[in-house]
Amino acid sequence: MPRYNPADIEPRWQAYWEQNRTFATPDKPTQRKRYVLDMFPYPSGEGLHVGHPEGYTATDIVARFARMRGESVLHPMGFDAFGLPAEEHAIKTGEHPRIQTERNISEFTRQLKMLGFSYDWDRVVSTTDPGYVRWTQWIFLVLYDTWFDPEQKRGRPISELPIPDSIDPADEAAVEAYRAEWRLAYETEAPVNWCDALGTVLANEEVIDGKSERGGHPVRRLPLRQWMLRITAYAERLLEGLEPLDWPTGIKTLQQDWIGRSAGAEVDFYIGSADGFEDWKAGRREAGFVDQPQADTLRVYTTRPDTLFGATYMVVAPEHPAVPRLTTADARDAVKAYCDAAAFKSERERTQGDREKTGVFSGSYAINPVNGAKVPVWIADYVMASYGTGAIMAVPAHDERDFQFARQFDIPVVPVVDPPADHALRQDVLDGKACFAGSGVAINSGSYDGRSTEDVKAAVTASLESEGLGKAAVNYKLRDWLFSRQRFWGEPFPILHEIDADGRQTGVKRPVPDEALPVSLPELKDFRPHGRPEPMLEKADDQWLVVELDGRRYKRETNTMPQWAGSCWYFLRYIDPLNESQLIDPEKEKAWMPVDLYVGGAEHAVLHLLYSRFWHKVLYDRGHVSCDEPFQRLINQGMILGEAELTLYQTEDGTVVAPQDVRRGEDGMTTADGTPVMAKAVQEEDVVKQGEGWVLKDDPNARVESRSFKMSKSRGNVVNPDVVVKDYGADSLRLYEMFMGPLEATKPWSMAGVGGVRNFLDRAWRMIVDQDAAEIRLVDALVDSPCNEEQARVLHKTIRSVTEDIESLSFNTAIARMMEFVNYFTRQKQRPREAMQTFVLLLSPFAPHLAEELWQILGNAKTLAYEPWPQWDEAALVESTVEIPIQVNGKVRTKLVVAADIGKDDLQKQALELPRIQSVIEGKTIAKTIVVPGRLVNIVAK
Repeated sequence: MPRYNPADIEPRWQAYWEQNRTFATPDKPTQRKRYVLDMFPYPSGEGLHVGHPEGYTATDIVARFARMRGESVLHPMGFDAFGLPAEEHAIKTGEHPRIQTERNISEFTRQLKMLGFSYDWDRVVSTTDPGYVRWTQWIFLVLYDTWFDPEQKRGRPISELPIPDSIDPADEAAVEAYRAEWRLAYETEAPVNWCDALGTVLANEEVIDGKSERGGHPVRRLPLRQWMLRITAYAERLLEGLEPLDWPTGIKTLQQDWIGRSAGAEVDFYIGSADGFEDWKAGRREAGFVDQPQADTLRVYTTRPDTLFGATYMVVAPEHPAVPRLTTADARDAVKAYCDAAAFKSERERTQGDREKTGVFSGSYAINPVNGAKVPVWIADYVMASYGTGAIMAVPAHDERDFQFARQFDIPVVPVVDPPADHALRQDVLDGKACFAGSGVAINSGSYDGRSTEDVKAAVTASLESEGLGKAAVNYKLRDWLFSRQRFWGEPFPILHEIDADGRQTGVKRPVPDEALPVSLPELKDFRPHGRPEPMLEKADDQWLVVELDGRRYKRETNTMPQWAGSCWYFLRYIDPLNESQLIDPEKEKAWMPVDLYVGGAEHAVLHLLYSRFWHKVLYDRGHVSCDEPFQRLINQGMILGEAELTLYQTEDGTVVAPQDVRRGEDGMTTADGTPVMAKAVQEEDVVKQGEGWVLKDDPNARVESRSFKMSKSRGNVVNPDVVVKDYGADSLRLYEMFMGPLEATKPWSMAGVGGVRNFLDRAWRMIVDQDAAEIRLVDALVDSPCNEEQARVLHKTIRSVTEDIESLSFNTAIARMMEFVNYFTRQKQRPREAMQTFVLLLSPFAPHLAEELWQILGNAKTLAYEPWPQWDEAALVESTVEIPIQVNGKVRTKLVVAADIGKDDLQKQALELPRIQSVIEGKTIAKTIVVPGRLVNIVAK
């Protein structure tokens, strides 16, 4: 019997699309263009789970819809294939990371094709492909060759950087050292989280309480030679560029917060000999503010120069270069111990606001430039060397962190801002017992007393500038991008370091020539980390490590690029994936960019998007791309959670504990008094609904909690799409993921929900195909006559709703409208072919396999992928007649079908003439008649 069978239909149409290259993209758009992009996946060994296809299905619907609207569509897919997981697999098994990566890509590709996504598979890229690595390395060399001109506010070739007269142009090392201070890609020693046991640098997020998240091994901060990217030079451009983008407000805010622009002042405190302060001030007044602070100066950045009079101590970060000269002999041992301990703390741990403040007195004092007050200099790990100047003036009366520190170490608290009169803690602030970080009126601030916070900020800054003791400054939380890893599975840097006859580096660097790109990874027999804080590629033999060019010997750079590198520009490679002569054909780039719709997870809201925008802006400044921003519209799909789990909390002796009384601590779940609590899974048949919650059938007092959790192997709640497709079909999976709720919402998975959607597709099939026949044939109800008025109205309302919902990405409501259509036409004794064909076209972006099959059964020879999208007729939406309830004393007695535009008087006249109404009101007096055209008639009779 010709029942709907996805196992037969779906592979057949997938093969058809592949053989006929149905979704091949033209080199350049021939019509209006639409570039629809997914954030490409990392091809893990586990393959896809059902959370992955959510965003992919959304973009596929938009891509298929746009093709049918006559647009030229670029809808590609690729793989972000470098990274630590493949290398960890290599360490365990000895298998080369490339072998596992290619195996994983093959599996991901199979699954993506199984789901019917209309990608142009001729354009697929992997960040590990040699042709791709070549251009990633080439872009790095563009960064290396670029400096940011602060006056023109754009990147320029390093050859255009003016060299000071004090540097001999023939001194190659001196010229290179100066250029390195301006290059967007530069080398420096940077503090990193080094784990000896794992033999690698860890990100801040991978360190918890000074130990590695993986394995719990000790982690220490130590300086390592690193490549950095000067993303801070583009901070203002990155902020300004957000404004016109069609992005979620929350994502823009996250990027703005990450960049963290603040306006304030840089201020110099004197730390020289006690009797030299006045001479120091006089010298500054004459010379002005210096670019680099001298040895007798400690520079701070503050957003509140108005509070300088309240600075009662100073703090420098443990890594600050001034720590050795600030530390007195008596304090040396304590300072060393403290700095050594701080080296084992992650940045995240050090900056947690609620942790107890720690510090050590350096033994030295600084002199406040505005009042000559002598203030102690402390060393504390809550100040980071990488933010601002790495030193702060501490004003405990008006900064919460400083207040906590002052209370901890019994440091004076001097209020210099009087809070508003109605502030609840005003008196405590004035008494030095509370902190106030807001605006008010200056007190204890000399001649500035009585003036507002904003006035004092401006006046103090101007005074400091006139005295050469400070200047207005803008600061950013954003830090230069640490861009190197000490692992194997990543792109090698295309940089050569000159070495002398003894193998020592001379300090001169040279880019690998373009014709020698890509620099491929060396062959290593052993992928295990060597346990030393140096790159894995140091294991390579001299045949790879040492290069001779133009009579000079060089050593290759042995750090590798992070996984971010390949994901910063992949959207450009899709446009011109086979180009071997240039990064991208300028005409093709101009024709397709920017990306019109970019869909991916919110977890990439900051770093990936920020890094990609940075790279793109540099390429734009250097003339390699035509637009300043790569992604015009951004959507973050919500997370799909595992199925809801029913959980009962109880102690070891079986005592049931209410979910709200459970606390989760470091050692597990407990009650408020510390009694250990276990979570026990409960079967659905053992519970009943009670009010808003669930309870055990046998114990109505035992409340059961229903929760959904993120899919993970450890919870055992991962759903494999292969299983869903086998049982229900790919179209059911696609449709269900779009029907679960709004695209941006977080939603729990439900296999019962998949079954419900499959039932809808079965009904859609039966609406057109007679599944009780011995072979495929159309239902007897299908006719070639046009729709009647009501059928046309339902049809065109569906066309309009589905069209508008796709354009607004409201896929769940579009599916609901199609369900209403099927319910309506299934009840019709005659189903016009016109309506059935139109419905199949509307369904096709959502359930493409079923739609193609029905389109063919309806007598069409070609694929529907490029059939014109249906248009609705506004006239068909207007109802020519309406059915009006006729009431007597508020009770409906009959109904009357009239013209939709009937007048009030005519409607009343026809209602009163109805035999049924006349029989009801006979012998009564009509007090009044209420007529609402198009709605009702109510006759009040006594």
